[in-house]
Amino acid sequence: MDDVKFGEILLPGDEDTQSRREQTVRKKFWPTFKKAVRQIPFTRDVVAAFYCAMDPQTPTRVRGVLLAALAYFVMPIDMIPDVFAVIGFSDDIAVLSAAFAMVSRHLQPRHYEAADRALADKPEGMKTI
Repeated sequence: MDDVKFGEILLPGDEDTQSRREQTVRKKFWPTFKKAVRQIPFTRDVVAAFYCAMDPQTPTRVRGVLLAALAYFVMPIDMIPDVFAVIGFSDDIAVLSAAFAMVSRHLQPRHYEAADRALADKPEGMKTI
């Protein structure tokens, strides 16, 4: 997996791929986020990206990119295993940063408002919209 490029990881995929990724992200996002929250410097953006990816008004290609990045974030096997303190989430952060750069204009105020509510109401507020 060392030779995998971020561009390959962030391919939006077809409808079936997006559907599988969405199910995985919905199921594993909050548990993974809770483990990583102290190691991610932009937690608000990650949560806003989650809400943007779950928003049916978000364009399909943007949802696909975000779901790919979030699926990479929640998967237990990746380039640098998350169990390694400090560096374990560095590859996840890089993938998420690349995804944000690609789709940042689609992260709407409503996604950040939902993120703010979820972060303020931890852990009960950490629910899918």
